[in-house]
Amino acid sequence: MWKLKIGEGQNPYLYSTNNFVGRQIWEFHPNAGTPEEHQAFNAAREEWKQNRMKGYRCSADLFMRIQLKKESGIDVLSIPAVRVGEKEEISYESATIAVKKALRLQRAIQASDGHWPAENSGPMFFAPLLIIALHVTEATNIILTSEHKKEMIRYIYNHQNDDGGWGFYMEGHSTMIGSALNYVALRLLGEGPDDGNDAVSRGHRWIIDHGGATGIPSWGKLFLSVLGVYDWDGCNPLPPDFWLFPSFLPYHPAKMWCYGRSVYMPMSYLYAKKYHGPLSDLILSLRKEVHVKPYDQIDWNKARNNCCKDDLYNPPTFMHDIFWDTLNYCVEPLMRRWPLNKIRQKAVDKAIKHMRYHAEETKYLTNGCIEKSLQMICWWAHNPNGEEFKRHLPRVHDFLWLAEDGMKMQTFGSQLWDCALITEVIITSGMVEEYDDSLKKANFYIKESQIKENLSGDFKSMYRHFNKGGWTFSDQDSSLITSDCTAQAIKALLLLSEMPTKISGEEVNVQRLYEAVNVLLYLQSPLSGGFGCWEPPIPQSYLQALNPSEVFADTVIEQEHVECTATVIEALVAFKRLHPTHRAKEIEISVERASRFLEERQRPDGSWYGYWGICFLYGTSFALGGLVAAGKTYENCEAVRNGVDFLLSIQNEEGGWGESFESCPSMKYIPLERNRTNFVQTSWAMLGLMHGGQAERDPEPLHKAAKLLINAQMDDGDFPQQDINMVFMKNCMLHYGQFRNAFPLWALAKYRNRVWPQNA
Repeated sequence: MWKLKIGEGQNPYLYSTNNFVGRQIWEFHPNAGTPEEHQAFNAAREEWKQNRMKGYRCSADLFMRIQLKKESGIDVLSIPAVRVGEKEEISYESATIAVKKALRLQRAIQASDGHWPAENSGPMFFAPLLIIALHVTEATNIILTSEHKKEMIRYIYNHQNDDGGWGFYMEGHSTMIGSALNYVALRLLGEGPDDGNDAVSRGHRWIIDHGGATGIPSWGKLFLSVLGVYDWDGCNPLPPDFWLFPSFLPYHPAKMWCYGRSVYMPMSYLYAKKYHGPLSDLILSLRKEVHVKPYDQIDWNKARNNCCKDDLYNPPTFMHDIFWDTLNYCVEPLMRRWPLNKIRQKAVDKAIKHMRYHAEETKYLTNGCIEKSLQMICWWAHNPNGEEFKRHLPRVHDFLWLAEDGMKMQTFGSQLWDCALITEVIITSGMVEEYDDSLKKANFYIKESQIKENLSGDFKSMYRHFNKGGWTFSDQDSSLITSDCTAQAIKALLLLSEMPTKISGEEVNVQRLYEAVNVLLYLQSPLSGGFGCWEPPIPQSYLQALNPSEVFADTVIEQEHVECTATVIEALVAFKRLHPTHRAKEIEISVERASRFLEERQRPDGSWYGYWGICFLYGTSFALGGLVAAGKTYENCEAVRNGVDFLLSIQNEEGGWGESFESCPSMKYIPLERNRTNFVQTSWAMLGLMHGGQAERDPEPLHKAAKLLINAQMDDGDFPQQDINMVFMKNCMLHYGQFRNAFPLWALAKYRNRVWPQNA
């Protein structure tokens, strides 16, 4: 039976800065589990299949819930669920019961080290890239047991579309990058051409019917080239010489967006080496299976710019074509010959130096799952017996997550973000009698996860920024801080500091808060006033025109984001209230400039575009929270009024809200089909309206929404898993497993406090 392990790291090649606090890995134990537990796992798998038939593909994280609820000993069924009749009004008592049930469930699924484990995935190309990396590095059977393989195969089959293909993400239409990579992954995992009740052959047909794998986008071309199923001559050049550019140029590596840099650096190393794995019988067979023409008859030069129309989101421009052709025909032939090949070697050496530094500083977690797979291949190509590759292997398990739909590869985990968010949610409930030790544990996790020291050595020369005082998205070991996670952690610690220590635990050292605020102020744009996510925004937005990706937006430079800016405003205002002596004037100016940024980013219809969540509901909810924290109100700020009006204008007939993920790539509001309700998005809208004073002005829209949430609550206090809710780079959707309970709980807790303030 599968077991979720927390905070473990028994491997000589693993090391941690805080004793693996936050580490979450799944292990299979063949003799573990009672018959009842095995039956529960099978029932969870069946429940997922039933939900998929209804159109919901995200897992409900039931395996994790089954285990943690049992370990906690908390009886989540002791309070009967409440239901509000169609003509019945919500009472304070019914709202209280719903909040208490959700809060008790949240306590039951908290890990021993204080964080809330959850799935953070959704893209369908993550796992295939890892499977290719493991195959090329001959590490498949070192990392993946037969049970791992079985669950990974299950996941790929479960998320195959009805037309036989696979999407870019789990709810997306079929694409070549999803279909070709998942087909190849199945074959590498041991599935035959006719396995899976015709699933493999249907996947094959989709690929061939849509022009074959020569139409896979550029990232797919590179991975298939590394595998030996595609030719390097069919890839546009990724010269590593870029890393030698001097800093006085308008665009050089230090200005590149951190994730673009961390992905394209190992890609450039592999391109320079034109490395590929062994050409086994399976690889030679795949060459025949995924292409329309025989492999030796394909015009690879023509294939360089070929991208399947089903994948194309960011079409290459005429200038892109000129740029790629210039590199391919003029630059590359010279750089591969003496004496310029000496420069090329220096560039390759610099890429290795930077990759080594970044791997070491992140304890071999890297920036995320894509870089993880790339770095593993690079270090194998560089030295298969080297220390770097050996240290990479045990960290693979940090990225694998198991749920009832199978095993998938995560981005990197959302431990800190979920923990800080849920801490604020629990405190918002005000139900002190229900807290038990949950806040003490959360307090421990947040404090343990803060970055206590800057990166080692001359980090600026490694294109990194100071990070002391910040928080990452996941845990301390990963080291890449984010503004919104840092802000959310500050908010949580400030709230905890105002509570008795017997409830909240030991108060944070105020110097740690000062360091965190210093990080936030550093991440603000000096021009726009908005906040970047990972690094200070780069003001040359025109550089985004250089974006080489056909499937992602905005891969070139760091930019400002509405959600990050709003969360930072809330944190800075809360900090200044409790600690008015630290950089007070700078904070005041920062908040004023940030709130002006939010007002300027508002769209004509009153909404804000959400970059990390779907989409206008998410962005508008956050923006209203930030503006109100900065002192704006419905009465004194037109932006707040317009934001509230936008939310009210799109409330559906039954009282909820629901927005399609198509809003993200199209950048225009699109409701869910049949204008149906999504409970997480309904919660976002409720929170936004309450920020704007709707509870005091006219609570009727909130009553209708709250009734939907209360009546949807399940017997154990949880809420149903519905549509995917998050996004990155405008075109790839993400599933955050904790949101389905955290946000409805937050909305109902705040609703209860605002509608009945005399009882709260």
